Amino acid sequence: MHASRTVFFVSDGTGITAETLGHSLLSQFESTQFRQTRIPFVDSEEKAQECLKRLAEARERDGVRPIVISTLVRADIAALFHDADAVVLNFFEAFIAPLEAELGCKSSHTVGRSHGSVTSKGYLARIEAINFTLAHDDGITDQGLDQADVILVGVSRSGKTPTSLYLALQFGLKVANYPLIPEDFERHQLPDGLNKYRNKLFGLTISADRLSQIRQERRPDSRYASLKNCTWEIEAAQGLMRRENIRWLDSTSKSIEEIAATLMQTVGLDKLTF
Repeated sequence: MHASRTVFFVSDGTGITAETLGHSLLSQFESTQFRQTRIPFVDSEEKAQECLKRLAEARERDGVRPIVISTLVRADIAALFHDADAVVLNFFEAFIAPLEAELGCKSSHTVGRSHGSVTSKGYLARIEAINFTLAHDDGITDQGLDQADVILVGVSRSGKTPTSLYLALQFGLKVANYPLIPEDFERHQLPDGLNKYRNKLFGLTISADRLSQIRQERRPDSRYASLKNCTWEIEAAQGLMRRENIRWLDSTSKSIEEIAATLMQTVGLDKLTF
């Protein structure tokens, strides 16, 4: 058993789908280390041959077959990898044929269909959502909050901004976020302007230890980053969210993807994804 393997994510598009699916598979093998390389836009025989050369070099260097996780759509390009001295997993070859048989029709075999055109409705919606989210980050403004799909609240550095941007970029959701600060806790009230949107509010919290660690990287040895202050802020924020009946989630040990999925399911935003 080899403790380290080379993995190539090969696609005739961006390679994002291959890498995303591949990471889900590789995460199941915690005892193995993977050296990972994405090779996008393999859309010609010449590029395929260049890719095959890199596979052969990895085979020679490692003394073991590389793993290829592929979303190559074009059958003629994908076929070139069949004889490679590598473990080749092609998602489209695995799933397209059964779907064609079930649906009784042939697929379009069109490269890049999952990511769409720059003029598609979905793409334009994502761009609009990203612009909205950037304009409503960290409580910059309360203008246009009626357009928000969800409004995140939580103490500073609890994960609001990255979660907001992920929801906008991946799902086209318009997300605003507001920090909960000591003044809010002292007034025992939500930030001004949020009361009429409480049905859109969703809270994020985090462990005091983790919050202190994150804040230390931003402002070392400050009161802002001290464990005592972080503990006080988190307890006060959770108390405020309980009093205001705001749904909330602990982000400490969750990835952005997990936070987003839980949030969307809880708030009922699944129907807006595309």
